[in-house]
Amino acid sequence: MGEILLTSKLKGERLELAAGGSWTATHASELEALVDGVAGEAAKASNVSIDMAGVREFDTFGAWLLERLTREWTASGRETVILGLPEHDRGLLEEMHGVNRQPPIAIARENKIVAGLAAVGRAGAGVGRGLMVFADMLGALGVATVRMALRPREFRFTSTVHQLDRVAWQAVPIIMLITFLIGGIIAQQGIFHFRKFGAELYAVDLVGILILREIGVLIVAIMVAGRSGSSYTAELGSMKMREEIDALRTMGFDPVEVLILPRIIVLIIALPVLTFLGSMAALYGGGLVAWLYGGMSPDIYISRLTEAISLTHFKVGMIKAPFMGLVIGVVACSEGLRVKGSAESLGLQTTKSVVESIFLVIVLDGLFAIFFASIGM
Repeated sequence: MGEILLTSKLKGERLELAAGGSWTATHASELEALVDGVAGEAAKASNVSIDMAGVREFDTFGAWLLERLTREWTASGRETVILGLPEHDRGLLEEMHGVNRQPPIAIARENKIVAGLAAVGRAGAGVGRGLMVFADMLGALGVATVRMALRPREFRFTSTVHQLDRVAWQAVPIIMLITFLIGGIIAQQGIFHFRKFGAELYAVDLVGILILREIGVLIVAIMVAGRSGSSYTAELGSMKMREEIDALRTMGFDPVEVLILPRIIVLIIALPVLTFLGSMAALYGGGLVAWLYGGMSPDIYISRLTEAISLTHFKVGMIKAPFMGLVIGVVACSEGLRVKGSAESLGLQTTKSVVESIFLVIVLDGLFAIFFASIGM
C-alpha cells in the first residue's frame, strides 16, 4: 500500500506536487492534513502540477479531493495540471468534474400569510374532493338499489344476513354496556347538580330527553363508526390491494351490488335497532344510579320518566338512526375503495374513514336538531 505522501517543491512561480500511497476514504484525515499543509505554498505559485504516478489506491474520496484542489486553485487564477494518473482512474476523476457545479439555490422565505391561505385552499379542495367521492358513492348505491328492485332474485341475501350478524347482533353487548354507563353518568351528574337547588327529580327529565333525542343515537353511531365502519374500510381496502375487486369486474359483477349494497342496508337496519337497545340500557343505567345514588325509588323514577318524555322524543332519535347508518356506510365503503397498493394506504384510509364518519354523524345530528326544532318536534 505504501506511505501516504504529498511532497511539494517550489520552482520559481511553479509548485510541483508529488502524491503517493493510498488516496482512499480510509485515510481521509491524513490526506486532509497533507492538503492543508501545501495550501500555504500554493498561494506563492502561479501554476501547480500534481504528479499522481505514485498513487497505488484511488477511490471516490481521493478523486473528489483532487477535484476540489483543482477547482480552488483554478478559481484563484492558478493553472493546475494533473500528471501521471493511471488510465483506469481517469474515468473516476472525470465523473467528479460535473459534481456540485450548480450554485446552491437560495431558499426563499415563505410568506406566512400566503402559506396560511394556501393551506386553507388545499383543505377546501380536499373537502370538495371528499364530497365528490361521497356523492359518487351515493349515486352508485342508488343505481344498484334500483337494479336490485328490478331483479330481486339477484340480491345477496346470505351476505346481508352475515353482515347483520356481525354489525348488529355481535355489537349488542358492547353497545348496551357503554350506553348503560353513559346513562348512569348523566343521571349521577344531574342529581349531583340539581341537588343544590332541591330539584333532584328533574335529573330524570335530563336523562330521558337527552338519551332518547340525542345521546343514545349519537353514542351508538359513533361506536358503530369505530367498530363496523373501520372494519368495512379495512375489508374493502384489502380486497382492493389483492385485486379481488378488479376480478369481480372482470367476471361481470358490479362490486357495489356484491360488496357494498348489503353492507349499507345492514347499517341502515342495524342503527335503529342498536339505538333502541342502547337507549333502553341507558335509561336503565340512569334509573339504577338514581336509586342507588340519589335515593329515588324505581317507582318514582318510572313515573317521572313517563311524564318527562313523550313519543315525539323517541321518534326524533329513531328517525336520525338510519340516516346516520347510511352516512357511516357510504364513507366507510368509499374510503375502502380509495386504498392504494400499500399497507400504509390501508391504515391511512381506515383512520380517515373513522374520523370522517364521526365528524359527519355529529354534523348530521346538529342539522337534525335544527330541523326538528324548526318543525316543533
